[in-house]
Amino acid sequence: MMNEFTAELIGTAVLILLGGGVCSNVSLKKSLGNGSGWIVITTGWALAVFAGVVIAGPVSGAHLNPAVTVGLALANKFDWANVPMFVLAQLLGAMIGAFLNWAMYKDHFDATSDDPGAQLGVFSTGAAIPNAFRNVLSEVLGTFVLVFCVFYFAGASGTAGTEEVKIGLGSVGALPVAFIVWSIGLSLGGTTGYAINPARDFGPRIMHAILPMKGKGSSNWGYAWVPIVGPLLGAIIAALLFNFLSN
Repeated sequence: MMNEFTAELIGTAVLILLGGGVCSNVSLKKSLGNGSGWIVITTGWALAVFAGVVIAGPVSGAHLNPAVTVGLALANKFDWANVPMFVLAQLLGAMIGAFLNWAMYKDHFDATSDDPGAQLGVFSTGAAIPNAFRNVLSEVLGTFVLVFCVFYFAGASGTAGTEEVKIGLGSVGALPVAFIVWSIGLSLGGTTGYAINPARDFGPRIMHAILPMKGKGSSNWGYAWVPIVGPLLGAIIAALLFNFLSN
């Protein structure tokens, strides 16, 4: 029953459940992890990516991100005809993951009803200092690093006589992208929260808008275009540079 659509959906749902979950654990009141800080958040997101890639990788390649899907298509590494299906699966998966995170932490969302900004921060990203140009630039650079590195991932190989033999890495093969996301979060994430994934931000933001939450504030739709446009631009630039260097 596992096909590319369900793999992207489930993989993205787990990514957002765990990624949003670490934000809940750190940001929401009365959580045992409350106040544990940026290192915990970036590590939690990196491991969330690892979990999502482990699930979806063998079936769909584990894009889990519309920017990755578009970048791979532009680099002629993915069929454009499959882009809408992948993006839809990623968006729905992100919404499911955000819902499950809210359901688990509902008591803590209620306990944080006096801080609607902290509630929203569990679901979606925002600028530490609002500046449209630099906020977009932050997302462009972070996503560029992610997608450009993805283009250069190589599987392990060995030799048998004169033949090169590919060696399956199993779940360990998910580690490189997890480390890259961790590095991006640690180095580039402090300005906008490093969405670097339109589905990661847009799907949970939709859920924030529709879920019943005590003390819920604005979903900040005026900012929502930044974590869509920035990652897509970053992926496009990465693909164009990869194509140029490959010629």
